[in-house]
Amino acid sequence: MIWFNPAKRHGFIRTDEGERLRVDEDGWASGHTLGDRCRGTKVAFERIEPELDEPRAIRVTVVPLEAARRARSRRH
Repeated sequence: MIWFNPAKRHGFIRTDEGERLRVDEDGWASGHTLGDRCRGTKVAFERIEPELDEPRAIRVTVVPLEAARRARSRRH
């Protein structure tokens, strides 16, 4: 996560490739949402490209810290 602002009801995610995707409040999967102090939080998501709008992230879920650590350790 780059940031998410509950008052503005949207935020942005940076993909592993460096692309910046908008995520709206309704883009979060049920039970997954973040407050405004989420910078650096690992998330999983699906990318969509609406015809008349910028690419977005949907079905966003928070990756548990333990799973994120295991994923990093496998890359070595």
